[in-house]
Parts: sequence; C-alpha cells; structure tokens
Amino acid sequence: MLPFCYHTTTALFRRKNRILFCTMKSTQAQSATQEKPPAQIKVSSHPNARAIDKISKDYEAVIGIETHVQLSTLTKAFCSCPYNYGSPPNTSVCPVCMGLPGALPVLNSKVIECALKVGLALNCKLSLNSKFDRKQYFYPDLPKGYQISQFDIPIATGGYIDLDLPLEYGGGHRKFGITRVHMEEDAGKLLHSESGSYSQVDLNRAGVPLLEIVSEPDMRTGIEAAEYAAELQRLVRYLGVSNGNMQEGSLRCDVNVSIRPIGQLEFGTKVEIKNLNSFSSMGRAIDFEIARQALLLSQGRGDEIVQETRLWEEGGQKTVTMRKKEGLADYRYFPEPDLPGVSLTQEFVDSIHTSLPELPEMKRRRYEQMGLSMQDVLFLANDINVADFFDATIAKGSDVKLAANWIMGDIAAYMKNEKLTINEIKITPQELSELIGSIKSGTISGKIGKEILFELLAKGGTVKGIIKEKDLVQIVDPAEIEKMVDTVLSENPKQLEQYRGGKTKLQGFFAGQIMKMSKGKANPGILNKILLEKLNAKS
Repeated sequence: MLPFCYHTTTALFRRKNRILFCTMKSTQAQSATQEKPPAQIKVSSHPNARAIDKISKDYEAVIGIETHVQLSTLTKAFCSCPYNYGSPPNTSVCPVCMGLPGALPVLNSKVIECALKVGLALNCKLSLNSKFDRKQYFYPDLPKGYQISQFDIPIATGGYIDLDLPLEYGGGHRKFGITRVHMEEDAGKLLHSESGSYSQVDLNRAGVPLLEIVSEPDMRTGIEAAEYAAELQRLVRYLGVSNGNMQEGSLRCDVNVSIRPIGQLEFGTKVEIKNLNSFSSMGRAIDFEIARQALLLSQGRGDEIVQETRLWEEGGQKTVTMRKKEGLADYRYFPEPDLPGVSLTQEFVDSIHTSLPELPEMKRRRYEQMGLSMQDVLFLANDINVADFFDATIAKGSDVKLAANWIMGDIAAYMKNEKLTINEIKITPQELSELIGSIKSGTISGKIGKEILFELLAKGGTVKGIIKEKDLVQIVDPAEIEKMVDTVLSENPKQLEQYRGGKTKLQGFFAGQIMKMSKGKANPGILNKILLEKLNAKS
C-alpha cells in the first residue's frame, strides 16, 4: 500500500521532519507586483544604518539566480494531463504524473520547442544531442521519489542576456551571463493545515514542464538582480512560452548571495534566499542579506555566515534561516531509462530561430533609433501587447513621439483606473492613429481630441463618426473667431480695462470664455493671435 494517496482530503500525519521546510506562512502575505519596477532599497532602514553604509563600501556582493519558468503547454511534460492554475486538488492527475508502478513517460514535443526558443533568445549554444536524467530526492510531493531533469548535457549553455536599468536606478546597459538552460518536470504541492500538524498533497502540478535558467554570478546589487528577473519574465512572455506570473508560481527565482572584500577574486560563502514573490521583494531581500553579511564580516563574525537556505519575511523585512546545508546534496543522477535521447537537426533549430519574434532588447534598440527617450523605450517595450499596439499605431503613419505620449499618458491612466489591459480597451491602433492625425491636421483641437479618446476607450467607434455625429470640426475661419473675440470683449469691459491696466494674466480668462462660446472648437493658435491683437489695440 502506498504511504499516502492523492485524494483532496489526503494528509501526511506525524511526518514533521519531512514537511517542516515548507511551513512558510509569509507566502500568503505578499502578492506579485510585476507591473511596478523594483524599489531601490535604502539600507538606512536598518538599525545600524550608518555602520552598514560604511561597511558596504568595503565589500562587493556576488549574486546569481536560478529561475524556474513554467511552460504554457496544453499538457504536462510526460503525460496528457492538462494543468490549469487554481483547479481543485488532484483533479488533473494520471498514473504517469502520480508515479504509479508501470506507468511510462512520453515526452511532450512542445517542451523541446519552448526550450529551443528560450535558449536561442538567451544567445546560448544549443546541444543537438541531449538527454534526460533522474534526479533522486525524497519529498512528500514528489511521488516517484525522483525528478526527470537534465544533468550533464543540458539543452542550452553559455549564453547571455542584455537589459537596460530604469533611469530612477541610475540607468545604463547591463549584460549578464547565462550558465545553462535545461528542461525538467515540476513536483506537486503541499497544502499545510492552519495548525501545522499535517499537510495535504496536491499533485495537479506534478509533471508540469519547467525550464530552469541558471545565471552566472554576474549581478552585484538587488536592483540588478530584480531587473534581470524582470527581463527574463519579459522574454518568456514575448516568446509566448510562459505567462511568467509570479503569483501563480509560473516564474520562481532562488537567489544566491555572497559577499567578498573589494578586490578579492575568491567568492564568499553562498547563501540561498527563497520565498521571493515579487521583483520588489527580491531587491529588498538581497540588499538586506548583503547588509547582514557585511555587518557580520566587519565584526569579525564571518564564521556565522554559513551555507544555508534563508526565507524572506515580508512582514519583518528580513531574511531568516529555513534550513542549513551541511554539504552538497547527492542526487545520484543517472540517465532516464524510460526516455530516449533528444536528437535535433540543424534544420529544425533554424526553423525555430526564424520563428522568433522581435525580442525586448531588439525592440528597445529600434525604439531608441526612432528618437524616443529611454523612459519611453522602457515603458513601451515592457509589455509585448503595449509594444504591438504602439507598432501598429505608427505603422498607420502616426508621429512616433505623439503616439508614445498618448499611449503612455491618457491611455495608460485609463487602463490603470479601469484595471484593464491594452487588449481590453475599445480603441484600436487605427483609430488612435486617426485621432492623432485629426489633431495634427487641425481638424479638431487637442482638447476635443481627449474627449474623443475617452469615448473611444470606453465605447469604441470611429474618430470620423464621432466628429461628424457631434459636429466637432475645429473652427479655423479667422473671421468667425474674430466675431467671438469681439463679443467676449464687449461683454467683459471691466476685465478688459484691468488687462490694459497691467493684469495681463486675464488673457487666459478671455481665451477660456471664447473657447466656451465655441464649445471648444475654436483653433487655439488663431484664437490667441486675434485675441492678443484686440487686447493690445489702442482704445
């Protein structure tokens, strides 16, 4: 009989020595905030702030990240079970992903395609002949007692990723090395009781395909690490291989941090940090850990920095020990006997390469060449759907900077207020281009343009249709505008006398009255020219 089964109510009783490492109460307190850039951490919040500021100048951090990306395939890696986040426990399982005796895995070919896309996008060298291996370890949510992974011949090695730091964090270009990318399957999930006396096992996630991306230890600050992780998220979303949502566990990062005196080549003792549920928490956790280790070294307590796994406590804004690592784990890898080797032809790899979309780094450089500022570039290229909307708008002939301003300004504000994505708003790139063109040509004013924009965002329709329906064509006839100016001046003699007496700020009052009379349709340039002539005319 199996030591445990896989019904929803299944629990592991009195096995605390096997489940304590997973009792992380703080994981529910922090939600992912991918949309926000990682916050720069000021060590001044630490009790020994001044001391740490001084100490940190003497030490250099060395940071590497292991990232697990859950692939958006229709079925799991080695069976035909689907995986849908949030499904009731143990409703997407079969003998293969449950690890029942005699069940044999069959590789999902889409996993190979996804791995190749990511490997190529990360500028890696690909292995045309690779294999799967068994990685032996024993956790309650790993029913087979081993994980199918890749060991000595991963599918991709020796790459790099380029990114641009946001201006608020100093700006600049960064290039970080990628050690390897390999394919593997996910384990299940433990659901802990409130009392902590038992845990239930949900195997829906068991067998879900993952890519593990291992960076070189090239990062030096929490900001760099958080931006690296954000760029990976951006990359997998551009490629369409994963939704990259941290709150769903589709993108999980384990960070390794050590410090060393500046100038020393040898690495310090590495500490792993888990429970990083957002990019901002990643930055804060790393900066805290750097400060913690630097303080210990400066006090002559370097032996207290041990190789261990620590958790980030969002509530306390600190890392705490999760488990010690007394030595390297012996996973007893050996080639997976139930799966054949993975052999790829160069023609197949080339076909995958030609299918790749324009990647974030390429898009940022193209936008820069258009004359956009780095702030514009980073905003537009951050989300592939926003970038596609922008590209479609300028493809219709719109001015590049004007299109960027409308998308980053009123459209972005509307999406934020209404909690919508750019794919959910009613306006199309064609109509935004038409709106920009109508303002630029003088058909409508900028003020009326905004009114039309908000109607298009909420209800849809066409610019020409709204202009015609509401008679919004801008008044550009100087004679007609002059009549309005004369009327407003004659109706406000007191204000006119005050203006000519030196209160020139009243020009705005007169302009507002004229615009009100014209229902916002008077051409501002013509209006102000005629108004100034009339105001400054000798009485």
